[in-house]
Amino acid sequence: MARQITSAKPKNLKKTLASFKKYIGLHKISFVLIALLVIMSTSISLWGTYSIKTVVNEYVLKNDFHGLIQFIIFMAIIYFIGATSTAIYKQLMVHTAQSIVQEMRNDLFSKMQKLPITYFDQHPHGEIMSRFTNDLDTVQDALNNCFDTLIQSFIMITGTLFLIFVLSWQLSLIVFASMIVMYFLIQYLTKKSKIYFKKQQASMGILNGFIEEMIDGSKVVKVFNHEVENSKEFDQKNQDLFHEAVEALTFSGRTIPTVVSISYFNYALVATVGGLFAINGVMDIGSLSSYLVFVRQTAMPINQFTQQLNFILAAMAGAERIFDLMNEIEEIDEGQVTLCRVNINENGLMEETNVNTGHWAWRHPRKDGTVELVELKGDVRFHHVDFGYQENHMILKNIELFAKPGQKIAFVGSTGAGKTTIINLINRFYDINKGSITYDGIDVKLIKKDDLRHSISIVLQDTHLFSGTIRDNIRYGKLDASDKEVEEAAKLANADGFIRRLPQGYDTYLSGDGANLSQGQRQLLAIARAAIANPPVLILDEATSSIDTRTEKLIEKGMDRLMENRTVFVIAHRLSTVKDANAIMVMDHGKIIERGNHDDLLNNKGRYYELYTGKTELD
Repeated sequence: MARQITSAKPKNLKKTLASFKKYIGLHKISFVLIALLVIMSTSISLWGTYSIKTVVNEYVLKNDFHGLIQFIIFMAIIYFIGATSTAIYKQLMVHTAQSIVQEMRNDLFSKMQKLPITYFDQHPHGEIMSRFTNDLDTVQDALNNCFDTLIQSFIMITGTLFLIFVLSWQLSLIVFASMIVMYFLIQYLTKKSKIYFKKQQASMGILNGFIEEMIDGSKVVKVFNHEVENSKEFDQKNQDLFHEAVEALTFSGRTIPTVVSISYFNYALVATVGGLFAINGVMDIGSLSSYLVFVRQTAMPINQFTQQLNFILAAMAGAERIFDLMNEIEEIDEGQVTLCRVNINENGLMEETNVNTGHWAWRHPRKDGTVELVELKGDVRFHHVDFGYQENHMILKNIELFAKPGQKIAFVGSTGAGKTTIINLINRFYDINKGSITYDGIDVKLIKKDDLRHSISIVLQDTHLFSGTIRDNIRYGKLDASDKEVEEAAKLANADGFIRRLPQGYDTYLSGDGANLSQGQRQLLAIARAAIANPPVLILDEATSSIDTRTEKLIEKGMDRLMENRTVFVIAHRLSTVKDANAIMVMDHGKIIERGNHDDLLNNKGRYYELYTGKTELD
């Protein structure tokens, strides 16, 4: 199946080639060797065609059978060398292309790991995935098929034009004229094909999006009996794609027949004129024989060369999008404070150690060269914090709060009040615009992000499980955890019971984001994953919102054990889950409008009282 002609072109070809040069440079020896082998193979092919003149003039017309056999054997050896060169450079090209794509894929994934959360907020996940699929596939296709073919076509075109001019400059004028006509026709048909292929891609995208939407919403479709209407809409979109595809393939399908027709006409005209030249002694029979073979093979390399240029431009457009992502600004981390294991002696003094003592401290370098050890307790404070995802629109305004070690702090409020935003700031997924956040008395901006996040576990509302066993998913919170630690964490989250009832228990394989488990079971695994990390700070972002009341009660005791001696931040939708919080922050439009424990807030008969008694509902 022929590859589709695309209208994609890089916006800045020079910059893209400069970025691509790094990968080419790592394999320059391979590319030089490939180029040399292509030149050798193509030159042998040209020489073979030109040698027809010698065969006819020196051996056939002179009836030199012995000389003819010797020359044929010699040609067979040369052609064998050419065929061997082709086999070698094709294999070498495949290996080199795959190596470059592998390196680009590794660099792309590594870069993606270093990008800030803001990048993923601003770019659709499908768009990012297309860098790994469509764009890399386009680059791979070009490397596999275009580099050697482009060199080969170029040598064939220049070599053929030179040799036919040597054989007969008069006949070459006819060939040059037909080639000019051929070139402009190819350009015209290619341009028209690009327009319709672009329309075809747009129609295909609309159709695929519709199919994906209908699959995702299949239950809703059946509930409202919309099967017939959906089929009609699908038929219309499919019909649109049919018309665009027919137009695109019609124009692209005309290219080769047009080129072939011109080639046949050119061949017939050259053969007629050349025959007259031979009869009148203007050129010999051998030269005419060789010339006619050259004329038959001129169209193919021209067509190939034009197509390869288009494919390479499309590949460079894909590469440009890849390099654009690679050039994105990475998550900035200027922190110097790190986590370290410590041993606390009888006098309460801390000393660094490599032994797992269960005690951690912040290793805080000072300007005078000394290092201060600050015990990791989980004391988190916000000091007059302002924050907005956009500088001209503040989400949080003058947030002032503290969470002492071991306290449970709850946030309640309507959607968009800023509850989740506060949690994101503790992890430094985003940096604040004004004020400061301290962790055990240290500004979080001074703490290395990896170490900061290592001290915090989060159970998100939207649970994400990875492909692998249940044991692997729990161990994700602590990669060096033993099987016993995994099981203890599951028991803590009250997940051990349902896990052991599964056919393979902890070795049950999960795929499709744990689609073979209920939402409540998935949430329990997320809680176990947070528990195994054993952090001093725990964040529960509406962690029980997807769990029914019975399951919620089942994990309540486990959650209490999980939260014991930890600083806990809870974002709650069900107010019944935060009654025992040390402090409840009622938020509205980015401000804390009420604060206090459950009883105090009820006595104040304010916003929390209205929410709890049902006089007002959460938006």
